[in-house]
Amino acid sequence: MTKQKSPVKNEKPFIISCGVMEKEIKQLIGRGEIDAEIVFLNKYLHIDYEKLRQALQASLLKHRDKKPVVIYGDVCLGFNGEMKKLVEEYGATKVDALNCIDCMLGGSGRLLEIDPDHIYLFLTPAFIEWVEDMNRGTIEETRKKFSMLKGIILVDSMGDLDAFKDRIDHISEQTCLPVLEHKSAGLEGLKSVILKALEEPPS
Repeated sequence: MTKQKSPVKNEKPFIISCGVMEKEIKQLIGRGEIDAEIVFLNKYLHIDYEKLRQALQASLLKHRDKKPVVIYGDVCLGFNGEMKKLVEEYGATKVDALNCIDCMLGGSGRLLEIDPDHIYLFLTPAFIEWVEDMNRGTIEETRKKFSMLKGIILVDSMGDLDAFKDRIDHISEQTCLPVLEHKSAGLEGLKSVILKALEEPPS
């Protein structure tokens, strides 16, 4: 009598991602270009390193057996390798990117080719909402907060930034930063960063 083989359990890869890229990643999944289960953490956790660390640690612990891929940048928990250490501690993998904007541009530090001196404010639809929520003080307070920057670069991943023109103009006026460039980034850079991380073996 031939012994039947047990069916192979084919689980999808599991992703833990910053909510800043939720719209773009859902679009890639909806188009069938990425096939994975995913959980998004609140984008406003970026305000506080410790709150973000706690939330990400809890999610990594909860989903540890799924060997998740983490879509956060190297510097999202600080500038001393904190993110990589946390991800490795839980046997997970992370994307090769400095931050969310670097993810959109294709990762591997491409952001530094555009902004080596960290003098620009990059805006996507999600970051427009983020900046609006952060600018609840007076115009003087807002301009002081952004006084070290030289201008705004728009990163158009979904081809919909024209719908945000009035809000972008308002941010430009509030921060006293001119819009210097409109980059049509598309989704290919983000897609390649995610697929590369999904192909890597977990730590």
